[in-house]
Amino acid sequence: MAKFDHDTVVPVEGSTLSKKEQVADMFDNIAFRYDFLNRFLSAGIDVRWRKEALKQLKGLNPKRILDVATGTADVAIMATKVLSPEKVTGIDISDGMLELGRKKVAEQNLGNIIDLVNGDSETINFLDNTFDAVTVSFGVRNFEHLEKGLAEILRVLKPGGKLVVLEFSKPKAPVIKQFYNVYMKIVAPTVGKLFSKNRNAYKYLDESIKKFPEGNNFTQILDSLGYRNTYCKPQSAGICSIYCGEK
Repeated sequence: MAKFDHDTVVPVEGSTLSKKEQVADMFDNIAFRYDFLNRFLSAGIDVRWRKEALKQLKGLNPKRILDVATGTADVAIMATKVLSPEKVTGIDISDGMLELGRKKVAEQNLGNIIDLVNGDSETINFLDNTFDAVTVSFGVRNFEHLEKGLAEILRVLKPGGKLVVLEFSKPKAPVIKQFYNVYMKIVAPTVGKLFSKNRNAYKYLDESIKKFPEGNNFTQILDSLGYRNTYCKPQSAGICSIYCGEK
């Protein structure tokens, strides 16, 4: 498996913990403010991005969905409304995020459809060919080994199944790019520290986006791993992108 620059970006430089351990710890610490900061920092546009990502699965009509890096279960919950699956399984390495996700699932009486468990993208605890679709929303940047996680997802997808990834990318238009760079470098870390007491988390967000293999680079990685019919759909002038590939 190849190693990418983004694989080495960690929340705390010089820590003795692995990237995976650091990411889990980081999300445990910001979990209580994660949903609020997502809505605030994106002005609510992130909800539209998630809906657009799930629309890529409409024609597939998936009955069993795996949501990797499920966090507080936003996509898992939204999937039940957009796609009407029989079962959604969400996995995440942060128990703090999962705890909040379970509360949201219970509040919406979706416990019979959504199951949230601690799980790692690199060792998914399900048999080959289990899921009709796999979603990853703002989570692939946090994989410790990008190709290993994507290959594991391909393993658990059924033949004909589809992966949908929603991830931040870098806008190309000059004016938007300048505004975006200032926002990510200064505004997001400052607001993150103000509300979650954790500036590192949002500094890490900026660094991990900068080094992420976006656009055609990402679809080429999917191609090399054996995904078919891959494509990329930039959203909101390229602030984030939807990536898809089939098994």
